[in-house]
Amino acid sequence: MRLALRELHRRPGRFVLATAILALLALLLMVLGGLLDGLTAGSTGALRAQRAALIVYSGDAKESLARSRVTPSVRSKVQAVAGAGNAAGLGSVQLGARVPGRGPRELVPTVLFGYELAPKGLTGAPPGQGRVYADSSLRADGVREGQTILLGPARSPVKIIGFLDGSRFEGQGTLWGSLETWRAVQAANRPNERAGPGVDQALLVRVASGGSATSVAAAIDRATSGETKTLTLEEAIQALPGVSAQQTTFNQIIGITAAVAVLVVALFFALITVERIGLYGVLKALGAGSVTLFAGVLAQALAVALAAATIGAAASLALAAALPPDSIPFVASAGRLLSSAAYLVIAALIGCAFSLRRVLRVDPAAAIGSGI
Repeated sequence: MRLALRELHRRPGRFVLATAILALLALLLMVLGGLLDGLTAGSTGALRAQRAALIVYSGDAKESLARSRVTPSVRSKVQAVAGAGNAAGLGSVQLGARVPGRGPRELVPTVLFGYELAPKGLTGAPPGQGRVYADSSLRADGVREGQTILLGPARSPVKIIGFLDGSRFEGQGTLWGSLETWRAVQAANRPNERAGPGVDQALLVRVASGGSATSVAAAIDRATSGETKTLTLEEAIQALPGVSAQQTTFNQIIGITAAVAVLVVALFFALITVERIGLYGVLKALGAGSVTLFAGVLAQALAVALAAATIGAAASLALAAALPPDSIPFVASAGRLLSSAAYLVIAALIGCAFSLRRVLRVDPAAAIGSGI
């Protein structure tokens, strides 16, 4: 192994091409992963921001927040199972917003949420009527604290009193106010979809420490005799339109990229092994074992993969820093960069393993006698 590392130090030029190709593949892995994370966060942030374990839809809503309506009578049944203090209403409506300083037809797509249980980033009770918090992504559209923006065709006024992060929903910036604000805005702009007094689109349910979320969900649906469909937050996130298909597609592309990395390493070290047949024969004649020789090959593959992953991570961070805010949904998170680097290292070691058979079959007498 020491001889293999010394070769890396003294003859780095012969490994430059493989490192460059793997660095490009590492960058591709990290960019694909970052795009997947960005798209997922932009579609599911509002649900991920909730401080609850379960979300309760009406039974006929087909797991859609927009279709769901939970009446006061159903809510009382849910509260009987979960506890009165553990169920909180949630409502939403998607509307275009007119922002001061923009043209009258330059609408900013938004989703107004009415809540009782404060999402992550907010504390305390919901703000008063007509006052809302905005997702920080809306700053890129000119939304500022203290502004009054107009929602929907009825131009319902709401005042921005602060910001929170990471709460986008279905690719749109969100606004967070009281259920009363939501009901008033929805009634003014979508009268055919208005919620009656005490009606919520869904209920967020907290589960006591040590309790089973799935057991509570099943108990709620039994107590309401099928009038509700209760999901864990992760199940609700996966039920959002396009989220599951999007993740599957990106993961398949990432898998193909990792397979290409395996092929690149396999071809590169297969060529190097052929060039070293004579050297391996001499080393075996001097007492070196096949395991020792292959460990040197693995060490070189690991060093090349780590160098490529480092280059790819640095390029990904530079790309994330260079992109204008909210232009492309790309997130260069530490977890994604590390997991992509791990995929590349594993792919390199697997590709390197294809050289094992050739190393094991080296015969010292034949290799030396052939004059190679």
